[in-house]
Amino acid sequence: MKADIHPEYKDVVFQDISTGEVFLTRSTLEKTSGETITLDGNDYPLVRIEVSSASHPFYTGQQTIVDTEGRVEKFKQKYGRRR
Repeated sequence: MKADIHPEYKDVVFQDISTGEVFLTRSTLEKTSGETITLDGNDYPLVRIEVSSASHPFYTGQQTIVDTEGRVEKFKQKYGRRR
């Protein structure tokens, strides 16, 4: 295996900008905003993200399914249980 070809794997904090939730994880991201955040007494690079599991409707349970023009009903009529 070649030496010095892999990116550095380090601790990084991701912050959801819509909820303010922070996640400490590891990443190979090299370009960050230059900001740091102190978490548990340690300084970490900060990466701000727009959507995370804390704000995405699928994970928060606020997702709604919109049936436009009765497509589900048409499908059920066409391919529903046949007797």
